[in-house]
Amino acid sequence: MSSVVTFTNGDGIGPEIMGATRRVLDAAGASITWQEVKMGEAVYRSGISSGIDPSSWDILRKTRVLLKAPITTPQGGGVKSLNVTLRKSLGLFANVRPCMALAPYVPTKHPGMNLVIIRENEEDLYAGIEHQQTDEVVQCLKLITRPGSERVIRYAFEYARSKGRRRVTCLTKDNIMKLTDGLFHRVFDEVGAEYPQIEKEHLIVDIGTARVAVAPERFDVLVLPNLYGDILSDVAAEAAGSVGMVGSANIGEHGAMFEAIHGSAPDIAGKGIANPSGLLNAATMLLRHIGQGDVAARIQNAWLCTLEDGIHTNDIATPQHTLERVGTEAFADAIIARLGKVPQRLMRAHQGEANLPPVPPRTAPRPRARKELIGVDVFLHWDEQGRSPQELAARLRPLTDANLVMIMITNRGVKVWPDGLPETFCTDHWRVRFQAQEPITTAQILGLLQRIAEAGLDFVKTEHLYLFDGKPGFSLGQGQ
Repeated sequence: MSSVVTFTNGDGIGPEIMGATRRVLDAAGASITWQEVKMGEAVYRSGISSGIDPSSWDILRKTRVLLKAPITTPQGGGVKSLNVTLRKSLGLFANVRPCMALAPYVPTKHPGMNLVIIRENEEDLYAGIEHQQTDEVVQCLKLITRPGSERVIRYAFEYARSKGRRRVTCLTKDNIMKLTDGLFHRVFDEVGAEYPQIEKEHLIVDIGTARVAVAPERFDVLVLPNLYGDILSDVAAEAAGSVGMVGSANIGEHGAMFEAIHGSAPDIAGKGIANPSGLLNAATMLLRHIGQGDVAARIQNAWLCTLEDGIHTNDIATPQHTLERVGTEAFADAIIARLGKVPQRLMRAHQGEANLPPVPPRTAPRPRARKELIGVDVFLHWDEQGRSPQELAARLRPLTDANLVMIMITNRGVKVWPDGLPETFCTDHWRVRFQAQEPITTAQILGLLQRIAEAGLDFVKTEHLYLFDGKPGFSLGQGQ
């Protein structure tokens, strides 16, 4: 039975590589009925800031599968990244990016590399919650949730188990961001304990990224929060040989989207020279997702044979291994001509290879913690001459009461009162922590804020300080 698959041609080189990819799939016998939707630059220009026509959402919800060519997001304010919109709106929580070396036909320093990056797709700094709070300071909120972390981490372990992979590595920066990245790491340890047959390791993301760049063959499956995963995916793709060769899957409960990881490359659009490999590899992931793994293997093997035979697009051509430099359509023709063949040196694809694992069921909600309000961080826009923390403290001290004591003042996260250092550079954005020994009420905080406002001080943001089952739900300042 034919599967209905939505596709969009995208921008730049998108229509060229989509045409070549669809032609290969059809020649290989893929049982697909194609349905096009409009997205991208033309939709942006029509005044729709999301980049997708509202009518397209109903089509996507019905077909539940999208093959997407690269999209150009216009520069400047007022428009959203369509990639982020699609992933978040459709609940595509896991981004799966296999990065495998194709040496010697695609140049790489790491011929033994064969790893998969699974990136959380909806949260982290990509929540896009940003504010300007003072003349000198803007903020972006980093949101990490337990359900979101658990879902993508469990998917990573399920992927490793279904594909026969031996190890899952988690990368975070929880030595600095102890609550947000700390939660992701903690959930990794909890979920990993349920998979005793799979090796587990955690690395700090900076050294982990460095090791992927210089020794990627030591890694197998990696799972990361959104921003780190985005960066590391490109590092790994380049280490494997080329960003232009890698496809990705975006997996959710209610659908899936498949795409190349490279951009729309407007500088070469219309020249017929773009490499369709990234989108073609995404399309083979799509075929496995819809149960047509035999067709996917047939296409992958023909593509590998094409590389072995020295038929290359210009971006991967080398004097040592390229016999013929071809454009987009000729490269697709060469793949079609080799359908039914298998590679002799590169690792062949097998019809029985496991499909992408199904989405794990949602876990039951955890019991709610005992939550106690014990203070507030008040953020001030204060720019009086000298920017003296001592002067600010003197202004605030009369406003406190016996219940809410002023504990500290920080600037850009550095404690400047009490016992700050005169060398510390300060902006016009200050955090003042008021804390109580016993639980307090919201009304007490409102009273404090009213006194601050009546004193002529401009508070721009507040964050309540809570204990959860007796443990601080906030980062501790120096000396606390």
